[in-house]
Amino acid sequence: MQTSFLAAALLLSAATIKAQSPVDNIRLNQAGFYPAAPKMAVVTASEDDRFIIRKADGKTVVFSGTLGAVQRSPYSGKESRMADFSALRDTGRFVLEVTGAGRSHVFSIRPAVHDALAKAALKGFYYQRTLIPLNAAYAGRWSRAAGHPDTAVLVHPSAAGPGRVAGAVISSPGGWYDAGDYNKYIVNCGITMATLLSLYEDYPAYCRTMGTNIPESGNTLPDLLDEILFNLRWMLTMQDPADGGVYHKLTNPAFDGMIMPHEAVKTRYVVQKSTAAALDFAAVMAQAARVLKAFPRELPGLPDSCLKAAETAWQWAQQNPVVYYDQQAINNRFDPDISTGAYGDRNVRDEFMWAASELFVTTQKNIYQPDLQLPMQLPSWSQVSMLGYYSLLRAGHPLQAQLEKWVETMAAGVETQPYHTVMGGTARDFVWGSSAVAANQGIALLYAYRFTGKKIYLRHALGNLDYLLGRNATGYSFVTGIGGKTPMHLHHRPSIADGVAAPVPGLLAGGPNPGRQDGCKYPSTAADEAYVDDDCSYASNEIAINWNAPLVYLAAAIEALQEEL
Repeated sequence: MQTSFLAAALLLSAATIKAQSPVDNIRLNQAGFYPAAPKMAVVTASEDDRFIIRKADGKTVVFSGTLGAVQRSPYSGKESRMADFSALRDTGRFVLEVTGAGRSHVFSIRPAVHDALAKAALKGFYYQRTLIPLNAAYAGRWSRAAGHPDTAVLVHPSAAGPGRVAGAVISSPGGWYDAGDYNKYIVNCGITMATLLSLYEDYPAYCRTMGTNIPESGNTLPDLLDEILFNLRWMLTMQDPADGGVYHKLTNPAFDGMIMPHEAVKTRYVVQKSTAAALDFAAVMAQAARVLKAFPRELPGLPDSCLKAAETAWQWAQQNPVVYYDQQAINNRFDPDISTGAYGDRNVRDEFMWAASELFVTTQKNIYQPDLQLPMQLPSWSQVSMLGYYSLLRAGHPLQAQLEKWVETMAAGVETQPYHTVMGGTARDFVWGSSAVAANQGIALLYAYRFTGKKIYLRHALGNLDYLLGRNATGYSFVTGIGGKTPMHLHHRPSIADGVAAPVPGLLAGGPNPGRQDGCKYPSTAADEAYVDDDCSYASNEIAINWNAPLVYLAAAIEALQEEL
């Protein structure tokens, strides 16, 4: 608390604050802050150099400060100033006020301030489950009937083989819906499962505290692993036992309308085996084998089954190294046409590197020595080599210098950015799923902190979490149900069709995307503002499992490390 706050309180009394309801002029982490951690807000309009912080009831001023210098967005040209209140360590619920800008959303300062976020983001996967009903005891207002049992799935002609002819019926139940649609994709499960498994490998003690009230809660496994298992067991059904190849996806021929899962009853297919699917599958199964090995009583035989599946998928990929998923080519040859998400990738060198890394770390067999010539790059569903580097680092391989050099480049100039976040340092950050870019940058920064001990990387990671929760050019907290201004109109079929005004909670919206591929009307075309809270907008307001997974990791890891901030 600064000694001058009483004088500031007189100057900035409640009567002088023009707007007494939260406005977009003050952008900050709407969940809140740890007492000893950095605390910043961005003010986009002001008539005064000073800001104050009051208790949420509006009666007591607890802090005052001076706004920083004017900075200009390189994307929109808009000016803003930074309010730094890191010195405030009082706990409670507060608002920040600036003459001309109004007041912020209510935020908290307390320990474990992101614990609810981490658990909500993990619970988001439960709401994406196929097969089972979501009962009110676990799902609350968002309870629904079971959707897509997938116990009678047809083999698409593109997926036929000696043991399974076109039209053969197989059972492939379980797993998560991929995004706002009702299909299941092995490639996108790759990075999703790896991120969640890595969270458990890196922060097991905190993960054991993440109770999410799911049907499996109360057994002896952490809820994180129970959730992972729900998808892992589905993935195992996607491997052809005859040859070890892995089907690229399980899908309807076309996307469903905006209906509930149990109303979507079109015929489902497994479609073509692909090299990318086999390698992503192999990597996930190899990592799962070593993680689940710690639970022999709860999961007898499963780690061995996972490792065997991984090795046979690897062998198939070795024999079929360039079987790329080309949806148009499939549709030119076979019926029915498939028009759902392609997740096509014509360069699988990174998938080979990742799968080899996981198999090498798990088995210590020299035949899996990975290719370490690939550059470090931010992970995405189509660029997965960094997942291999993370596992190699965790296993003790001397890659710290390479990691720090890469992260230093990523974080260069963060202090000169208007929002003081690594996210947004370049316009290339704002792509389809830019929120996942922010979360994955945060994960990379956490690894840099872990292997160098430099606290600046930990604080940059926290800054990217601040970005996701409101310190950004849109003023939104991009996580449903977390904060005062969150997405209400997701491109997410259950949230649209369930009759509940609030969307399913704990889901991460895609975020600013100047590509605007959906053709919807956006309030701004600036790279950092190109977001619209409209269910029309699948390019900026859809959700996806590979976006929620890094949010879970980032929030949980920050919680685990809060005493080090």
